[in-house]
Amino acid sequence: MITHDALFIGGQWVEPASDATIDVVSPSTEEVVGRVPAPSTDDVDRAVRAAREAFDHGPWPRMPVTERTAVVRRIADGLEERAEELAEIVTIEGGTPISISAAAQVRGAIPHLRVHADIAEQYQFEEIRQGVKLRAAILREPVGVVAGIVPWNGPIVLTMMKLAPALAAGCTFVCKPPPETPLVFGVAADICAKAGLPDGVLSIVPGDREVGRALVSHPGVDKVAFTGSTAAGAWIMAECARRIKRVSLELGGKSAAILLDDVDPSVAIPQLLPMATMLSGQMCLLQSRVLVPRERAAELAEAFCNAVGNLKLGDPFEPDTYYGPLIAERQRDRVEGYLEAGRAEGATLAMGGGRPSHLPKGWYVQPTVFTGVENRMRIAREEIFGPVTSFIAYDSLDEAVDIANDSDFGLAGAVYTADPERGFGVARRVRAGTYGVNGYGTDALVPFGGYKQSGLGRENGPEGLAAYLETKSVALPDGFSPPATV
Repeated sequence: MITHDALFIGGQWVEPASDATIDVVSPSTEEVVGRVPAPSTDDVDRAVRAAREAFDHGPWPRMPVTERTAVVRRIADGLEERAEELAEIVTIEGGTPISISAAAQVRGAIPHLRVHADIAEQYQFEEIRQGVKLRAAILREPVGVVAGIVPWNGPIVLTMMKLAPALAAGCTFVCKPPPETPLVFGVAADICAKAGLPDGVLSIVPGDREVGRALVSHPGVDKVAFTGSTAAGAWIMAECARRIKRVSLELGGKSAAILLDDVDPSVAIPQLLPMATMLSGQMCLLQSRVLVPRERAAELAEAFCNAVGNLKLGDPFEPDTYYGPLIAERQRDRVEGYLEAGRAEGATLAMGGGRPSHLPKGWYVQPTVFTGVENRMRIAREEIFGPVTSFIAYDSLDEAVDIANDSDFGLAGAVYTADPERGFGVARRVRAGTYGVNGYGTDALVPFGGYKQSGLGRENGPEGLAAYLETKSVALPDGFSPPATV
């Protein structure tokens, strides 16, 4: 059992306002593995007021940028020093296979801190611009108090994608982790405190929708940065509109992988496999629709199923496990509903489709592949968030592009081909915010975000830092140039 009896508010461990707690249940054993305080709306208010005071009157936004980035780099160092401990907790509470916890969830978070520190030190926060009629100082200033709401499928890495640029910009930050994975944030809070963040700059209030709603609607919050479902993002956007509050949204996806008629399965399937299957399908950028030329549909689906069949489903603490459990019983129920829908709508079950008999405990679902899928089917249109891949046949490249674009979402995707130039031409035509040719990946220096209902704004790179800045123009009198302050 990992237990915490205090909340991290304003940089201090404090007694919560109520006795309510959150029980954390292991997805692989179905046993309670941890307990943390459940914040009340009073705790949320304390956290926002601390952040407001730190932003309005504290040193953090007024520090030279190099002092802030030194703290950000120390947070990165702290994550690196405690990476093994963090990865173990991510696996305990989230069911993420330990190899993925270590490589992607924890070590994958560290570059976001170091890269945004580098970007901030090179960023042009101030410039003098000669306009048509006047001369002006252009100032790029921190947006203010940020509410960062993060999901359970990448608790550390997705938090750092928001926290790193926000801190580098000079913002203060209230983080709301989900109730499924709050334990790892106890270590993260300790690392941030030891890195030297001033009082008030960071608070962590894990909780359910009530906590999130209180945070989003709080008048002391200047910007909401959210990663999660499209439905929740729509509510957040509407709530932010009431106060013209800044908002960035990284939402759902139903991305398509397009295999062209010239692919070699022995090359293309290994390139596709991680992005179609990772984290038991619990990823927003999952390429869960695989579009294949009709004349090669059976061949390519068979090659994919054979590759999936070689991946181990089991105990997430075993180093060779690839597929772990789903996050919660409700999620397994949801995925099983889609399995039934796929059968009912006429798709062919090529593999999987049920619960693994060798794993009676834990919220496991077999890796599942449907063939003969049509893009109108629910399994092709709705985000399942489970280990379900749909193979859709096409008759021409134009039809493949049309199918890829026939979606409410536009987050990710990739094209696989023996001709990269041809593949890049496809990339230009698909309406998605991130894309790949013969593979797919994300990077701390490369902007990430989606088109359509997949979100609003970009994370990572200079674009990610800019999302936490406001732009001010100051008209200057003749002959005067202000001193630089950053």
